[in-house]
Amino acid sequence: MRKFLLTAGLVLAASAANAGPIENACMDSPRAKGDRALCGCIQQAADRTLQRGEQRRAAKFFRDPDQAQQVRMSKSDSDNEFWARYRAFGEMAEAFCAR
Repeated sequence: MRKFLLTAGLVLAASAANAGPIENACMDSPRAKGDRALCGCIQQAADRTLQRGEQRRAAKFFRDPDQAQQVRMSKSDSDNEFWARYRAFGEMAEAFCAR
């Protein structure tokens, strides 16, 4: 029994370690309420639309939505390009992860 619990714990730790930045931020968000399936789905949408660095940047929006507003209102070409990809990510997540 002890070996089983240890193995189960390692599997859970490994899955948490393999979670992407969006999934981790989602899991910490009060809106997701720890829904691993939902957060995993959102991470899959991020994997299809955002590069890893962009995912880390977008994950910060979960903690500080004002950062998203600043990027959205920015006049910078790079911010505008990121925002277009971020919107595509949001649309994909909404389409595939809605319940």
